Amino acid sequence: MGFVLTQTSLHDIEEKVIRGERLSLEDGIRLMKSPDLLTIGRLADLVRKRKNGDNVYFIVNTHLNYTNVCYLDCKMCAFGLKPGDPRAYTLNLEQIEEKIKGMVGKGFTELHIVGGVNAKLPFSYYEEMMRIAKRHLPDVHIQAFTAVEVDYIARVSKMTIEETIERLRNAGLGSILGGGAEIFDPEIREVISGHKTDAERWFHIHRSLHSLGVKSNASILYGHLESPEHVIDHFIRLRELQDETNGFQAFFAFAFHPSNTKLAEEFKLSGETTGMYDLKLLAVARLMLDNFPHIRAFWMMIGLKLAQVSLSFGVDDLDGTVMEEQILHAAGNESSHMTPKNTFIEMIREAGRIPTERDTLYNIIRTY
Repeated sequence: MGFVLTQTSLHDIEEKVIRGERLSLEDGIRLMKSPDLLTIGRLADLVRKRKNGDNVYFIVNTHLNYTNVCYLDCKMCAFGLKPGDPRAYTLNLEQIEEKIKGMVGKGFTELHIVGGVNAKLPFSYYEEMMRIAKRHLPDVHIQAFTAVEVDYIARVSKMTIEETIERLRNAGLGSILGGGAEIFDPEIREVISGHKTDAERWFHIHRSLHSLGVKSNASILYGHLESPEHVIDHFIRLRELQDETNGFQAFFAFAFHPSNTKLAEEFKLSGETTGMYDLKLLAVARLMLDNFPHIRAFWMMIGLKLAQVSLSFGVDDLDGTVMEEQILHAAGNESSHMTPKNTFIEMIREAGRIPTERDTLYNIIRTY
């Protein structure tokens, strides 16, 4: 096939990748523990090229964070606040409509809506928010709510997951977000996110979505208390559901930002993730998630420069332009709230790839 095997401790895994064979749990753990980042990156890049050629995708989108009130009290989160906190807010429907009116004509193809778990909001609030968005942005895809939000919207409304999804779809919901996965290992999950929706429920919600013909994405939160074993277990569980439903479009990773979080205070977690770890996790994700079409680098988490480097480590999507984002910035993230489309185009070209503007469902809008 023209590939040259390198004499490293990963040579047997390299042979598997070249032959297109599925990697095992043990293979994944070895990759996560290996210091040979360049070999891991090269193998991930091989898989990336097989799947997507030289296209690197991005989307012109914007965010709406409708509330930061959250009753879950997750230790890893700096965004959610109790209702009595002076910094807490919940946008009413009139305020939401004003914000959405301000998005008209800006060229967005996706509106990304996410917030806290606010038990005081009735189901009609979420339905009307969808209707308002579609009324003013009829051609924009509404990607809203994580599985955690859907779970609690359903619980508070005393509806099944399926009923909740169908009613939100009828109001304008196009797809849901991939967040809330955090880490699936129950012991670590309980420590970092308390009584948040558990892994089994997260999978049930995405399985239900996929059965209804709704696509979704998947994620991981890393850089806290996890081990290589936890990361690979997480990947394999995602891979198994994808084998079953083929409903996931992309995987992306959230690097834990310790600032202003109870988790960092309790476990003395002061440092953010290293560039080596960021790149390795994305590359290993590309190698382990062999049935996921796309691996996405969330530039707002790791920075534009490292996101550009990740294009040589299995990544084929740089996410979106983003107009306004508050969840990451509440945790001390100092990145810009927005990256212009031309910046993505230049970054991708400089990496020797083809800039490809997409919509939410990966239909190509334009190649540059």
